[in-house]
Amino acid sequence: MPNGAPEHQLREEFNRWAQAGRGEEMKESHLPIVAPTLALMDFKPADRVLDVGCGSGWLVRRLAALVPDGSVMGIDVSDEMVRRGQLASAGVLNARFLRGTAEQIPAPANSFSKVLSVESAYYWHDPAGGLDEIFRVLDAGGSAWILINYYRDNPDCHPWKDHFQIPTHLLSAAEWQDHFRAAGFRDVYHQTIPDTSPTPEIYTGRWFRDAAQMRRFKAKGALLVTGVKP
Repeated sequence: MPNGAPEHQLREEFNRWAQAGRGEEMKESHLPIVAPTLALMDFKPADRVLDVGCGSGWLVRRLAALVPDGSVMGIDVSDEMVRRGQLASAGVLNARFLRGTAEQIPAPANSFSKVLSVESAYYWHDPAGGLDEIFRVLDAGGSAWILINYYRDNPDCHPWKDHFQIPTHLLSAAEWQDHFRAAGFRDVYHQTIPDTSPTPEIYTGRWFRDAAQMRRFKAKGALLVTGVKP
C-alpha cells in the first residue's frame, strides 16, 4: 500500500520541523506514552536497538542508557534531524545516526535485537514495506514495537488529517497486526497506552476541539503493536 508521501516530500517536511525546533519538543509530548512502552520492552544491557523515525535523537539517547553494553542506531528521513541528533549525542558513545527510511534501512540483515518506532509509522510511504524491512534487519528472536497516536480506533484523532501537510495512513489496530503477520512476525498483539499527563482545563491548540476531546483521546491511549521474528 505505497500511497503515502514520497521520500523527498517527507524529507522536506521534516527538515522544516527540525528547523522549527520541533524535534527537541517531541520528548515532552511523547514521553508519557514512551515511558510505559520502554518498561514493556525488557531491555538487556547488550541489546542492539534501532529507532525508526528518531527525529533529533532524544529517544536514542534514552535508549543508549538502557543498553550500556549494546548499541543504538537512529534513522530519520530528515537529514537535518539526523544532523541535530549527531550534534546533541556527541558524547554518547554507543549511539549513532544515519539518514534512512523504514522502507530502506541502512543496515545489514539480522543487525538488531529490538526495533522501536514512535509516532512515525503513519507517515511511512509504505507501511507494509516498512515492516518487511524491519523484519529483515531484526535478528531471530528480535522484536518490533510500533507506537502511534494516529489510528482508526481512536476517533478523537481523526480530525488531525485536516492539519497534516503530507499524506498519512489511518489504519486500525487489526490492519497494523495484519501487516505484522504478513511480514512474517509471530506473537503479534496490540494494546493501548493511555496518556496520564495532566490536561489543561482550557485547550486552545489546533489538534482538539476542546479539553474534553483531548481527555477522551488521552484516555483511549496510543496504539502499541508488537511482534517477534521467529
